[in-house]
Amino acid sequence: MEHGTSGGVVMRAGDVRLTVDPRQGGRMTSLRIDEREVLLTEGWGPIRWGCYPMAPFAGRIRDGHFAFRGRNVQLPLNLPPDAIHGTVFERPWEVTSAAEDHVVMTTDLGPAWPFRGTVIQSIELGPGGLDATLELQAEEAMPAALGWHPWFRRHLRDALDGDDTLSPEVELVVDAESMFERGLDGLPTGTLVPPRRRPWDDAFTGVRTSPILRWAGVLEITISSAADVWVVYDEAVEGVCVEPQTAPPDAINLAVAAGEEPDIADPHTPMATSMAWRWRDLG
Repeated sequence: MEHGTSGGVVMRAGDVRLTVDPRQGGRMTSLRIDEREVLLTEGWGPIRWGCYPMAPFAGRIRDGHFAFRGRNVQLPLNLPPDAIHGTVFERPWEVTSAAEDHVVMTTDLGPAWPFRGTVIQSIELGPGGLDATLELQAEEAMPAALGWHPWFRRHLRDALDGDDTLSPEVELVVDAESMFERGLDGLPTGTLVPPRRRPWDDAFTGVRTSPILRWAGVLEITISSAADVWVVYDEAVEGVCVEPQTAPPDAINLAVAAGEEPDIADPHTPMATSMAWRWRDLG
């Protein structure tokens, strides 16, 4: 384990180097596999680059507003007109354990979230993949969802080729039974429909096999997760996102509209999920 020039923690395993920056929302800021960078390392604000954890909610909350057990909550609108991607991806994290091949970090939920709790993220790197876990330890009952938001490059550059040759465009393989119907505001209506054709900015469920990103002739990454909702976003020119989440966007309001209670974390029942990436060289 080493510290990068930007202050990030650098892990190595064989020809793989992963940089994680606790100051940048506990995000993976760079993943180089055989000298090829696979993540977007810069982008608009804190939202459009790297791979960051989402907690205590994932995706958007309509108008940043929800009701929970008789309490009305208004969140800051960090992507007006909505609140998006939780609170911890904009917060500093504390490294509690680090070595050549793993890091553990923690942060609180911050002043933007009116319920108290702590999030713990663990990332372990190997030559052929990485494993990550996310746990929310609540100090009081709260509605919650967890996930990760990775930004993968649409094209990979061969770092060993002097003419900056780009790979073919990434191919997405997502085999799902259903997707959440989107309303005019882009948020789920609560109805499940058959998956439609790309481009996608959609949440899927009933995923039959682990999603795959494939840069033909170069690299393939398979993503698996304990989470059962996947948001796939491929409308950006520079990259694509394949996001495992424990609940769809606006899950709290969807549950209330259905007369149900959303998923809960409380002092007796922490919420946790996991994600694994496995890669193989196609060259």
